[in-house]
Amino acid sequence: YSNTCVAIFLFLCFQLRAYRIRSADADLPYEFCDIKGLEPEKISECQPDDIVKTIYGHVKEGYKFEEKSLTSDDDHYIQNPSLSDQAFCVVYVIDANTIHLAADDKIITEKLKLIRQAISDKGIPQVIVMTKVDEACPLVNNDLKMVYRSEKIKKKMELCSAKVGVPVSHIFPVKNYHNEINTNDVVDVLILKALDQIVRSANARLRRGASNE
Repeated sequence: YSNTCVAIFLFLCFQLRAYRIRSADADLPYEFCDIKGLEPEKISECQPDDIVKTIYGHVKEGYKFEEKSLTSDDDHYIQNPSLSDQAFCVVYVIDANTIHLAADDKIITEKLKLIRQAISDKGIPQVIVMTKVDEACPLVNNDLKMVYRSEKIKKKMELCSAKVGVPVSHIFPVKNYHNEINTNDVVDVLILKALDQIVRSANARLRRGASNE
């Protein structure tokens, strides 16, 4: 992968936080950044705008997403972001148990549409990590290896694709580690498959230059 730090954004956290992954004594050349998740009861009009600014690298780590939109006068605003400030892949982390057709989902869908439209023209890859698939399907709960054979999980992936606008081929079902003491090879394979695709997508986008040009 490129020696430039690749930023990968996930919708998880209320406050912008960045995490590096280490291998032995060296940092790997990519960084995961958590940004505020979308919740129907808390979504404000300015939120998609702030998220897009974050993806383009205009927001400093530690910024708290609030009701008021970030402006260029704010101390957390980066006027001229470097490549390392910008995102080269956006990851939506979605609980498989929450994928349904409830009315509240329309609010989130519209917000995601605004974000997707803003960044799609820049060619920024978008990926979905669909979590807790074992809880969403009894067949998968009994045997995680059946995750890609489960009709229930397949339908959830298709519904997720339709709602978020990300191709099914870019949706990766995974099982969360919860109270396990030891790692599990089958669980790890799904997680590593998702991670590998995310990093490859980000690296490919990085080779084309800045995401905010």
